[in-house]
Amino acid sequence: MDQTQQTPSASPLFAPARLGGLELPSRLVMAPLTRNRAGADGVPGELMATHYAQRASAGLIIAEATTPNAVGQSYPHIPGIHTPAQIAGWRRVTDAVHAAGGRLFLQLQHGGRVGHPDTSGHVPLAPSAVPLPEPLHTPSGFQDAVAPRAMTGRDIRSTIADFATAARNAVAAGFAGVEVHSANGHLLHQFLSQNTNLRTDAWGGCVEGRIRFTVEVVRAVAEAVGPERVGVRVSPGATVNGVEEGDTPELYPALLKALADLDPVYLHQVHADPDEGAFAEIRRTWAGTLVANPALTREEVAADGGLRRAERLLAEGADLVSLGRGFIANPDFAERLRTGAPLNELRPEFLMHVHGAEGYNDYPALERTATSR
Repeated sequence: MDQTQQTPSASPLFAPARLGGLELPSRLVMAPLTRNRAGADGVPGELMATHYAQRASAGLIIAEATTPNAVGQSYPHIPGIHTPAQIAGWRRVTDAVHAAGGRLFLQLQHGGRVGHPDTSGHVPLAPSAVPLPEPLHTPSGFQDAVAPRAMTGRDIRSTIADFATAARNAVAAGFAGVEVHSANGHLLHQFLSQNTNLRTDAWGGCVEGRIRFTVEVVRAVAEAVGPERVGVRVSPGATVNGVEEGDTPELYPALLKALADLDPVYLHQVHADPDEGAFAEIRRTWAGTLVANPALTREEVAADGGLRRAERLLAEGADLVSLGRGFIANPDFAERLRTGAPLNELRPEFLMHVHGAEGYNDYPALERTATSR
């Protein structure tokens, strides 16, 4: 069947939207996806420029987790944004996406205890000296985690400054803005969680202490590049990378109230589910733009890429919806959802810890013209 003859979808996912100073052609966001395709020095290369340019039809791309400093590196071949070469590498990516008509934010992520000296060359830093309870990938394969060094006040202040510098570097590299990653068990989420933050100083203990680091990072980043260029990602109740918040119902209302005072351009909720109370409460209390990221089963990804779940989230109050695995397997994912075209099958063996074009840039796009007879 000639896909160009199909009737375009009337789904609300393809309605235009505004985000700060950006006009988005749809409400479909490409979620940040760790793919380990940067160089060993954290420099994005042509492989990444091609990958993101292929997916420029997304309403917005949030590019993958990128470290603001060397000690924050979580895994091998994760990109950074703290050296001139890394900034230049990202400029090649943004130029390619802009040439294809796309728009990008960059996610800033510090791994905290999710790191290893064999990867970064540094002992990891974390709120407290509590090691990751599981092995992690390093250049020589999976290894047991090492105990991180508990951050001093000086470490905290310098890390906050590194986030602000990274945001300025991202804007200099051509990104429209940055997403501060306070989710999924990485450094900022480690400060939020009771089992990884054992501090008794101003950055620990009560809820107000444990939210302080995230708030200070977001404030510094907003002051560096403007709040209209800053999003924040959260994952209420998530236990990824061994974190346990312990008091989620009390933690997030306080965090969101403090963040709202800083006026970031969006809040990005991981694994948003309209059938659970967290999403409804966040939507009720968060007056700004809400990006929702649903948890999809393999069957849902194969069936429609998450379209029905995305439409449900929009109907329940989300402003934008981020999807991930559909974009991995389909460079023209937005067009396939819009036209109802079949989706490529995802090859999970190429998701992470491989470094070439296979399973990354070799997924086929739709035919653009009918084959001549």
